[in-house]
Amino acid sequence: MTDVLPQSDCSPKAGGEPLELEDSRSKRPPNTGARLWGRVRNRLLRHKLDPQTVETKNWHTDVIEMNGIKVEFSMKFTSRDMSLKRTPSKKQTGVFGVKISVVTKRERSKVPYIVRQCVEEVEKRGIEEVGIYRISGVATDIQALKAVFDANNKDILLMLSDMDINAIAGTLKLYFRELPEPLLTDRLYPAFMEGIALSDPAAKENCMMHLLRSLPDPNLITFLFLLEHLKRVADKEPVNKMSLHNLATVFGPTLLRPSEVESKAHLTSAADIWSHDVMAQVQVLLYYLQHPPISFAELKRNTLYFSTDV
Repeated sequence: MTDVLPQSDCSPKAGGEPLELEDSRSKRPPNTGARLWGRVRNRLLRHKLDPQTVETKNWHTDVIEMNGIKVEFSMKFTSRDMSLKRTPSKKQTGVFGVKISVVTKRERSKVPYIVRQCVEEVEKRGIEEVGIYRISGVATDIQALKAVFDANNKDILLMLSDMDINAIAGTLKLYFRELPEPLLTDRLYPAFMEGIALSDPAAKENCMMHLLRSLPDPNLITFLFLLEHLKRVADKEPVNKMSLHNLATVFGPTLLRPSEVESKAHLTSAADIWSHDVMAQVQVLLYYLQHPPISFAELKRNTLYFSTDV
């Protein structure tokens, strides 16, 4: 994982992601903030820290300029078990940090209420927002939404209707990021990494569909629900500038991460592994986003023909 300390007039946002930049309020060309953040994100994904930097954990400084804005940021490698450790919540109430199976059972729903409401609000008034899901909302707004969802406050719908749409999008990302286990599960992570690397299209198709069938029902139904939502967002790419690849880049590492045990077992070349993992996570989600519509019923109907354990 890479820690980032930005220094610029584009304020960093809280919420657990390495770096989020919002548009400056001063007059400058449209979408400068979004485009600048895109450049910073690409630099982070492509940049490889040299072995000596990784070993000594020194900070590496970089500068990116665009339309009169200069962003200076520093980054260093931090082991995944330190930066992405997921601590299962001990609470039985609320939704953040609680297993998705617990939440759906308590709500008697197939998809968590927080996911359904955030998606509905984004599709209602944010689907044409430039940089939706890429541009961060205000951290205090996201934390306020988190608190009302956790408390199951009766004013949730009113608050959602008045809240900045980027804060709602950020709340949805935060929910998935704080799950005790990634939506696509720790157990299946190695198989997803192997499946996406297959070169034969037919073999890849069989493997990737089998992996979906292997997910617990609450995870699978929620994933398919989110998948169709992200496809609808990408349909508006000419307006919102969010392609399937952009959305996969934002959500892939949130929905799919190795367990702490898996990370430690393969921690040989930290920087290269992190970079490779992120790219593979993006490709897994992109594969499903580019796939024709996937039906839960059809997947389950075909389970009979796929009995091999993953």
